[in-house]
Amino acid sequence: MHRDEMLLLLRALLLGVFISALLLPPASACGPGRGIGKRKHPKKLTPLAYKQFIPNVAEKTLGASGRYEGKITRNSERFKELTPNYNSDIIFKDEENTAADRLMTQRCKDKLNALAISVMNLWPGVKLRVTEGWDEDGHHSEESLHYEGRAVDITTSDRERSKYGMLARLAVEAGFDWVYYESKAHIHCSVKAENSVAAKSGGCFPGNATVWMEGGATRAVRDLVPGDRVLASDENGRMVYSDLLMFIDRQETIRKLFYVIETSQPRESIRLTAAHLIFVSESPSNGTRAIKSVFASRISPGDRVFVADPTSMSLKEVTVERVYLEEDLGAYAPVTSHGTVVINGVLASCYAVIEEHSWAHLAFAPLRFAFKLFSFLPPQDYKPSLNHLHVEGIHWYPQVLYQLGTWILDNDSLHPLGMLTRSS
Repeated sequence: MHRDEMLLLLRALLLGVFISALLLPPASACGPGRGIGKRKHPKKLTPLAYKQFIPNVAEKTLGASGRYEGKITRNSERFKELTPNYNSDIIFKDEENTAADRLMTQRCKDKLNALAISVMNLWPGVKLRVTEGWDEDGHHSEESLHYEGRAVDITTSDRERSKYGMLARLAVEAGFDWVYYESKAHIHCSVKAENSVAAKSGGCFPGNATVWMEGGATRAVRDLVPGDRVLASDENGRMVYSDLLMFIDRQETIRKLFYVIETSQPRESIRLTAAHLIFVSESPSNGTRAIKSVFASRISPGDRVFVADPTSMSLKEVTVERVYLEEDLGAYAPVTSHGTVVINGVLASCYAVIEEHSWAHLAFAPLRFAFKLFSFLPPQDYKPSLNHLHVEGIHWYPQVLYQLGTWILDNDSLHPLGMLTRSS
């Protein structure tokens, strides 16, 4: 074989290895599988020791259940975030006689129901018992997650204290974000806020959100595919049509809470999860205008966001008139080559969780480099690989970035509600 041909072959091989490693789904890159004929041994469960908590960090930190977000009362708008739990396999103490202990966030409810099954499986005839759930009477310490319906205190129905160490372990296995063998009389468990990246739902748009396509048509986010060109903005604020590279999160059937941000004239409405970034205009002390990225959960009426005009390819500052929470279907996090996207006429970032758009965009540079390399390959070679970028769930790349962020950045740089992906 000619030397030049060998070099070309070697380059193609290295390119293929690099791209495959970057774009293969998580399951394909997680080490050896079970192996043919091998039987998976059941996991041995070890009871928690008295006063032990898992994970081994403070409850209201990013690595556990996240920051306190404010007390929920029956009269507050956030009361709709709570849902009653009528699971007959769980005993609720309800000493207040108000059914308050049955109220909790959906995430807390899901974990509690999973734990109830584990309790019955391990101890036939025994049920899970909840002694404290949502608290509206101020019986807990300041900034307790019980005030948000994100915490429960639990025992077994037989109140056999020798079981509580194992009950705590079962709660960890059920997926609670923080479990504490707090007292000889109960186990304390809590979860991240409902929108959380660890509810792992960092930043997304609903499936019916629309984008402007090159050529003037509009299309729902759920119908986009990698390679589509959508309206976005470059780093200088100029409107451009940008290539859709991938979805870092794509969940078709999930229902999530979105922040609905409505503007005045022109009237537009964009929906984002709490940890997603949106651009606002700010006035520094020197009197000039600057564009800043902020979490959707921090937007307030009176803030100024940017609305796009695809006809004149320009951006206009408009005032936010109303912000509220509403449930919607689907969670989609598209990433364009410019890292921005115009959703329902409003300019937003493609990123979430870290409140600095430029940092997040830089973190995705390796992916953009990989797509640049694709352009040198025949279409039949790279188009099948793009199918990996259009599957259900979270891509592994942002999950790795999120983990690195928790090690490198302080908590103030990261949104308390989730990962760099769906989210939010």
